[in-house]
Amino acid sequence: MATAEGGSNSKKSKMKEYLKGWIPYRYKRYVVFILATIVAIVLPFIRIDGAHFFLLNFDHKQIHLFFTKFDMQELYVMPFLLIFGFLGVFFMTTLGGRVWCGWLCPQTIFRVIYRDLIQTKLLGIRRNIANKQKEPEGQTVKRAIGFFIWVALAILAAVDFMWFFVPPEDFFKYIQHPADHHVMMTTISIVAGFLIYDVVKLKEDFCIYVCPYARVQSVMYDEETIQTIYNTDRGGDIYSEDQERKLVNNLKELKVAEPDAECTYCDSCVRVCPTHIDIKRGTQLECINCLECADACTKVMGALGKPSLITWTSLSAVKEHRRPKFLRFRTIAYGIALTAALTGILVMGSKKENMLLNINRTTQLYKIKDNGSRVNNAYIFLFQNTQRKDHKYYFEVEGHPDIKIARPAKPFKLMSGKKAQKVVVLYTTKVLVKDYKKDTPIPITIKAYATDNKKKIVVERHTTFVYPRYDLIQKHKKQ
Repeated sequence: MATAEGGSNSKKSKMKEYLKGWIPYRYKRYVVFILATIVAIVLPFIRIDGAHFFLLNFDHKQIHLFFTKFDMQELYVMPFLLIFGFLGVFFMTTLGGRVWCGWLCPQTIFRVIYRDLIQTKLLGIRRNIANKQKEPEGQTVKRAIGFFIWVALAILAAVDFMWFFVPPEDFFKYIQHPADHHVMMTTISIVAGFLIYDVVKLKEDFCIYVCPYARVQSVMYDEETIQTIYNTDRGGDIYSEDQERKLVNNLKELKVAEPDAECTYCDSCVRVCPTHIDIKRGTQLECINCLECADACTKVMGALGKPSLITWTSLSAVKEHRRPKFLRFRTIAYGIALTAALTGILVMGSKKENMLLNINRTTQLYKIKDNGSRVNNAYIFLFQNTQRKDHKYYFEVEGHPDIKIARPAKPFKLMSGKKAQKVVVLYTTKVLVKDYKKDTPIPITIKAYATDNKKKIVVERHTTFVYPRYDLIQKHKKQ
């Protein structure tokens, strides 16, 4: 008896010494989950000069990016943003496989909260988080409590999602009158309903069958992509190379086939897998790189004083017994493209104007008045105050002292965020061109500005002043 206890203590001591300083990937994922959740909840409340880090505000027809507001007329930054997003996905997948799925995807975070935290830790519906294959039975009351806890969290998650479209400062006003904002309320209901169905009923089937990322990722992998990999050189071949046929069914058969195989056939890696796969089968589409199987194997092999048979590495690195290559042609190419897209975003963002002005000509090109001594051109100016406070606006014609402003005669006030359409009349009393064959468009520059902040709130627009044929001028003079 003493010998058995001594052997058990020796085994525990050996395992404890081998695993000293080891931090399971599961705990690291929890830290990432917590940080991501905090960022998702707090970020919508952070504003700099009234602008959010990211906001698609359909109500005010604006997009906020990096704490800068862009109106619909300024969405030239969107192509760069979309390119950056797609390239980011390509780069991340080529480098780390489905690392997004296991470490940052809301679906994964929500499932961990519901299954591991609510059902296992809080209510004890599941015995432990090391077995995700067996669904809980009975315990109707506890399961109902867990369901309603998740319903409350799903509504909170839906509201947080809505904050990236309706900012909190508007949301808390709108929520006081829900009947007046049925689109917002309907959206929250749909998102919350989907999250409830997804997490409680659909579960990891969403990752396997619904999520398009699982299909896209397969064409982005190469031999150096970091994945969750079972080392067949050490553990032994459990499945055939095509993954279709199982070579051995238990430890005895494995030892007969490969006496040096280190796998204990404990299947801890299988029981803990949230997507219900056997990692010993090889690289599979369903694997989300959560590395829970690696944690399970590390404990088992650690007790034997050996490293885990399942690691986060690349196929080439396992075959050639080396570290993965992070810098290679594909990752460098994606990195350069990402840098170019980010540069485009920053450059275009730096061109953000502090007021907006669109200039359109009227259908009448010009009007000759005062017996041919004066020529008028009419325009429609659309001003928009994109600032947080009211300003008075006016403009001037640059580089053409002979072209003057007839209307409006003085600056006008425009409220914060508002637009104003002004009929503008420019005129000249000088002879600008003596062309008897055709009208002459003269390029001009309009400089519009806020009278109280002319240095910062200013834009320039190019248009034309059309001067009529000189014979028409002469004709009016004769009249």
